[in-house]
Parts: sequence; C-alpha cells; structure tokens
Amino acid sequence: MAKKVSFIMLSNSGTTVKQFTIPVALLVAMALVTILCVAFIGISFHDYQLLRKSLAANHHVAKTIDEQREEIGQQRLQIQSFAHEINALKEKLVELDQFEEKIRVIANLAPRQADDNLFGVGGAAPEDLEPQLELTQRHEGLMREMHKQVDELDTASQRQENSFGSLLDNLEGQRNLLASTPAIRPTSGWMTSRFGYRVSPFTGRKEFHKGVDIANRKGTAILATANGIVSFAGNKGTMGNVLVIDHGHGMITRYAHLSETLKKIGEKVKRGDIVAQMGNSGRSTGPHLHYEVYLNGVPVNPATYILN
Repeated sequence: MAKKVSFIMLSNSGTTVKQFTIPVALLVAMALVTILCVAFIGISFHDYQLLRKSLAANHHVAKTIDEQREEIGQQRLQIQSFAHEINALKEKLVELDQFEEKIRVIANLAPRQADDNLFGVGGAAPEDLEPQLELTQRHEGLMREMHKQVDELDTASQRQENSFGSLLDNLEGQRNLLASTPAIRPTSGWMTSRFGYRVSPFTGRKEFHKGVDIANRKGTAILATANGIVSFAGNKGTMGNVLVIDHGHGMITRYAHLSETLKKIGEKVKRGDIVAQMGNSGRSTGPHLHYEVYLNGVPVNPATYILN
C-alpha cells in the first residue's frame, strides 16, 4: 500500500505543472480531524438547542411556581378571612341566643333546659379561631379547626332555629291569650255599682253583685272587651237583653240590660268591636250596662280587667 498520495495541478494558461505529495497518514488524520470537528459542531449545536429548551422550560416552571406561590398566598388570605367570618358568625349566634333568653324573661316563659343550650350541655361557645398566621406558614391546623367549628356552628344554628320556633309558638299562644283576655272598658259612662256585696236597690237586702254597672245614655255603644265568639244573644228575664262572648281559655264576658244586640250567635268579634247598645231592658233603674267577667265559670271583678 502506498504511503504517499500525489496531487497534480494543471493550468489552462500553460504554466508549469505543480505536484503535491501528502502522506496517507496525514490525509487520514486530516479526514479524522474534519469528521471530529463536524461531529463536535453538531453535538454542540444539539446541546445548545437542548439547553435553550431547558432554559425555556425552567423559566416556565419558575413562572408557574411564582404563580402558585401567589395563589397559595391568596388562598391563605381567604382562609384567614373565612376564619374571621366564622368568629363573627359565632358571635352573632351567641347574641341571638342571649336575645332569646331576654325575650323569654320579658314574656315570662320558662327558660330552656340545659340540653337545649346553643352549644349543647354547658352552652359554652368554642374558642375563637386564631387566623393571624404568617402567609408563609402552613395553615392545615387552622383549616382543621375551621372545619370542626363550622360543623359545631351548623348544629348550633339548627338548635337556634328550633328554639326560635318553640319561642314563636309560645309567644303566639300568649298573643292569642292576651287578645282573648278582657282589657278595655266595655262602654263609656259612670260606674254606678261595683263588684261585690251591696244593698239591692230593689229588695233593700245585701246581695252579691257579680259585675259592675256603667251608666250612660240609652243607645251608647257597647264594645267587645276581647276577641271571641258570641255564644248567646237574647233575653234573660230580669237581665233583659243579654249578649255573651266566649273568649276561650275559660274566659267569658256578659253584657246585660241592652237596648239592642248587634251580633248573632256564632259571630266572631274582636276587641273594640261594637256589639250592642246600652239600654234599660229587664229589671233596671235606668239606662246602664251590667258587665260581668267569668273565669272558668267563676265571676271575677271586671275592674281588674279594665286597663284603659
């Protein structure tokens, strides 16, 4: 095998022919160097492209991390805000509970049982949450406590709703009772005879007067002193024309010596409605109203039920 390679250079201008001789080893070495250079350049370019992609990816990851950190910070701020709202909600529930207790005292209602308290037996509210944490700190403990207190507040709100429902029923019952309790003067005029023992103007003997007498002109309006239903309207001998109103709860009022009754049996009346006119019917010394109040069938002093 030849150890050298000769190169002959010819020219069109007729100049002297030039010949170069290069050892084969050198030629192989040059070829290897060229191949290595090309390979190095190719690898370097490939690595450069990978590096560019990696830098771009790292920049995107860094941006994503910054966005996530900002989002986490916002979420922790929201968690702290929710914690404040939970504390405020708890205060409102406690205030409502205290308000209900005041209403029960004012309305003379029985206090709630121990197991009906807002937060169960003992009635103690959970400790306030502590939302003042650094945003860089983890909030898992606060979130667990928030979930726990939200469950407790949900139970407490159900208790409060049920308790207010019971309170409303009691107040409605009392309202109906008050509306059905005689509380106003049945008519205008002068009280000529009071409840209790007196000397009868007809017999001159001592007798028990079951109501009060109020005198005025004939035709003076007679008012229902409470809500109720007319249970009697007609004549009762010496009592003359009589109107009886059943108010429920064992309470009845009776209006006697009327000139005219304006309501019929079964009609509903409300406190202040005109139900009759004053007269002089029956055994009477002049125009007046004989007014009686009965509680569970027993006559009671009507004056104690006149509040105006």
